[in-house]
Amino acid sequence: MATQPERPQLPPMEIPSDLQPVYSNLVRISHSAAEIVFDFACMLPAQSAPKIQTRVVMSPIGAKLFLRALNDNLSRYETAFGPVQLPTDPSLADDLFRPHPPAPPTDNK
Repeated sequence: MATQPERPQLPPMEIPSDLQPVYSNLVRISHSAAEIVFDFACMLPAQSAPKIQTRVVMSPIGAKLFLRALNDNLSRYETAFGPVQLPTDPSLADDLFRPHPPAPPTDNK
């Protein structure tokens, strides 16, 4: 019977006591030949320009390993809690998070 190779263990990580979690429901992804850039933001209804809260820069290899780990974790999540359903058009999420044009100015003369 074949045994699976052991996965390398991550080194211990220290979480600073003042670390603040950031909620994100929007990410802009860009790249150059040398790196992948993830700009995380939180988009609220009727907000036209969400502020980027966190930027993560990775090498293409690091990003591919991150994608593999994310797929693995989502698969385990769905095994434990059921499939994650993506919204279909039109949906409440589409109405809430679609950029809305600014309201026309009112003439208060």
